[in-house]
Amino acid sequence: MRKAAIVTGGSRGIGAACALNLAKAGYNVAISYLGSMAKAEQIVEDCKSEGAEAIAIQADISKEEDCIRLFESAKEKLGSIYLLINNAGITRDGLAMRMKTEQFTSVIDANLTGSFIMSRLVLVDMVKARSGRIINMASVAGIYGNAGQVNYAASKAGVIGLTRSMAKECGSRNITVNAIAPGFIETDMTAVLPDKLKQTALENITMRRFGNPEDIAAAAVFLASSEASYITGQVLEISGGLSL
Repeated sequence: MRKAAIVTGGSRGIGAACALNLAKAGYNVAISYLGSMAKAEQIVEDCKSEGAEAIAIQADISKEEDCIRLFESAKEKLGSIYLLINNAGITRDGLAMRMKTEQFTSVIDANLTGSFIMSRLVLVDMVKARSGRIINMASVAGIYGNAGQVNYAASKAGVIGLTRSMAKECGSRNITVNAIAPGFIETDMTAVLPDKLKQTALENITMRRFGNPEDIAAAAVFLASSEASYITGQVLEISGGLSL
């Protein structure tokens, strides 16, 4: 019997790769998307071609009412949620001295508060079932910081704290909570970075290449599996040796 998973921000990039790999691994999948309906529908069809039940739900993860609607729709269509991947996120880069408060808080709301709300929603059923997995997408920016991204780095550092605290709360209920901290991954988000920044990043990556969404999805599927049942509260950096 297929277990049910929610992947926020699942219409493209890392989220889409996670959704498709979960479908291949035997999960039914609900993905959220913000504006890319056509891409979301294509991912749904790709998941269905792997034998999974799959649905796409439009939701702004920074809004609590949208999170509730996403969760309730996924549960109604797919059953109790065993796995949540908090992947949805945004960037609004700028130097701290020029960054407006709304520019800062909007990123915190989407990347951190949304992950908290979605986790709180799924935990009720997970605690009752004494089983479940939560995987949060952090970032190397949340570990090392990044100039021009105080909002993004703060949100991802918060995701790491959220992960570790929740893991301590949920461990006795057989629920694992882990984070993945991607480095430079070839997605729409990194495609818009200046060429100079990309070149500097490549010079600092031991493997001399950017990662791809499949690299992250493979790790997510593993952390969701029974083989990873004794791993919790961890932050798995996948950066090609960026920090070495």
